[in-house]
Amino acid sequence: MRRALFISSPALWERGFGGKHPLKPERLARTVALLEAYGAFDAPNVQVLEPRLATDAELALFHTPEYIEIVGALSEGGPTAAPGHRYGLGPGDNPVFYGMDKSSRLKAGGGIQGAEQLLAGECDVAFNFSGGLHHAMPGRASGFCIYNDAAVAIAWLVDKGQRVAYVDIDAHHGDGVQAAFYDTDRVLTISLHQDGRTLFPGSGYVEEMGVGVGEGFSVNVPLRPQTDDEVYLWAFNEVVPPLLQRFQPDVLVTQLGVDTHMDDPLTHMMLTTAGHEALYAAFAALAPACWLACGGGGYNLEVVPRSWTLAFGVMSEQDFDDALPESYRAQYGGQWLRDKARPPINEATRERTRAHAETVVSEVKQRWDLR
Repeated sequence: MRRALFISSPALWERGFGGKHPLKPERLARTVALLEAYGAFDAPNVQVLEPRLATDAELALFHTPEYIEIVGALSEGGPTAAPGHRYGLGPGDNPVFYGMDKSSRLKAGGGIQGAEQLLAGECDVAFNFSGGLHHAMPGRASGFCIYNDAAVAIAWLVDKGQRVAYVDIDAHHGDGVQAAFYDTDRVLTISLHQDGRTLFPGSGYVEEMGVGVGEGFSVNVPLRPQTDDEVYLWAFNEVVPPLLQRFQPDVLVTQLGVDTHMDDPLTHMMLTTAGHEALYAAFAALAPACWLACGGGGYNLEVVPRSWTLAFGVMSEQDFDDALPESYRAQYGGQWLRDKARPPINEATRERTRAHAETVVSEVKQRWDLR
C-alpha cells in the first residue's frame, strides 16, 4: 500500500487572521477531527508527523531576508515593528497577528519535512494540509499568504537535484509559485483556475508561458465561473497528463485548494466533492514515486474537512463510510462525506463554460504542441 504521511499539529490552528477573516484556522482542526473520527491515522501505512519551524535559510530559498525579518518583527508587535503595508501586511487580506511568524514558519517547515521524508524514502506521499499558500511573493504577503510553503519546498527539492512538476487546482491562480520558477526549466508549473478577469489575483492567462530557459514551462488553464465537474475534469485530462508525461518529474507537488466547490463563499466555480475526489485519484495515478501534496484555499467550513478527508483517503488508499461518524456530527453537524446535491446551473450555462474550456484547451494544446 502507498505509505502516506500526514503533517499536523494543533499549533497550526492556534492562531490566525481573526474571527472575521475568511481563512479560518478551524478548517484545519475540523479536518483532523474528521480523519480521527474515521480512524484514518490508525492505518498501518499512515504516519503522522508534527511540523517543524522553517529556518531563515530555508525561507530564503524564495523569500528575501528583509521580508523574513519584517514578518518576525511584526509578529511580535511592539514599537520597533516596521510598517507592514510596504510588505502587504496590515488591514485587509493579510492582517498582522501575534505569532504570525511562528504559525507561517510551521506551515513552510511542514512542506520541507514532507520533501525530506519523500527523498529519504520514508513515504510515498506527504500531505502538508496546512500549506498551499501560493500567493506570497519573495518580499510581500498576498492573498492570505505570508510564506509561500510550496515555492520554498520546490526550491529545496530543486536544490537537491530534483525535477519538479507543480499542479495547482485552487480556484485562484497560483501566481506566487509561477513567479518563483518562471525562468527555469527545472520546474513545470500548471494552474487550473477561475479566469483572472473575474477573480483575484487577476493573472494566470494562457499567454503566461515563462521567460528565457523557462519559456514553455508555465502553463495556465483559466476557466469560466460556473464551471462544473464534467467540464473541469475534461480540461484537466486534456492538459495535465500529457504535460506530466512529457516532463517526467522526479517529484509531483500538488496544491489542493478546494475553493472550486459550488458552496465556497469567495469563488464562483461549481465543482462537487465527486469532482474533487476524481482529481485526487488522477494525481495518485499520475504521481511518480514522490508526491508532495499541499492544502490551499477553501472557505466553507462544512466543505473543507470533507474534501480533504477524501483526499487523504485517496493518498492512503482508505475508503471511508459515506455517513459522517457520529462523534464528528455531534460536534460539527453534517450528515454525508460526499455531496448529495448537484450544482445549481442550467444547460445553457454549462454549454458556455464548455465552449470557453474548449477554446482555452485548444490554445494550450497549440502552444505546447499537444496532439
